[in-house]
Amino acid sequence: MSTPMRTDEHWANYNSRQAARPIRESCRRAMAVAGRGAGRIAVDLGCGAGRETRAFLEAGWRVSAFDGEPGTEARLLRTIGGRHAALTIETIRFQELYDLPDADLVYAGYSLPFQTRDDFDRLWTLIRAALRPGGRIAVDLFGDRDSWAAEPGMTFLTEPETRALFDGLTIEHWDVEDAPGTAFSGPKHWHVFHVVAQRR
Repeated sequence: MSTPMRTDEHWANYNSRQAARPIRESCRRAMAVAGRGAGRIAVDLGCGAGRETRAFLEAGWRVSAFDGEPGTEARLLRTIGGRHAALTIETIRFQELYDLPDADLVYAGYSLPFQTRDDFDRLWTLIRAALRPGGRIAVDLFGDRDSWAAEPGMTFLTEPETRALFDGLTIEHWDVEDAPGTAFSGPKHWHVFHVVAQRR
């Protein structure tokens, strides 16, 4: 099975092929239940090529986009077609991220699992603290049966551990992917929790 090659070159190659893909399903679901942005704030954690960032802007959200990879700002601006008054971009490694803006929607598509457990837990605390009443979290988290589960420096969760993250929130969508598939680096077994939850 393939393992993630977490180098700047790997992520640059990965992101270069992402700008034209459809938005990820967890993001699409969260936007569908949240409705038009109408000036509300979305946080895109691990914005990559900016495909979801662009969708948020087109739907009327103000967006704070975060990613640690070099060239993030230039890559994202290419995707959205130039600077946008409703967009702020911060190029920062998640290990150095200690503050998030108050948000009505926090989206982290496949980005949080690439953190150590300590950093994951700290980031999750930040996300929960940033979420405004009525706001939503949309995430894709790796399960313990994923073929990368032995990879050091990442976070893989059991189903009970994943559900516990959402204590006090209303889970609006819960889907477990547990099947062979293909990653950017090759074939693998995916075990992923796709979750949308709301703070009431």
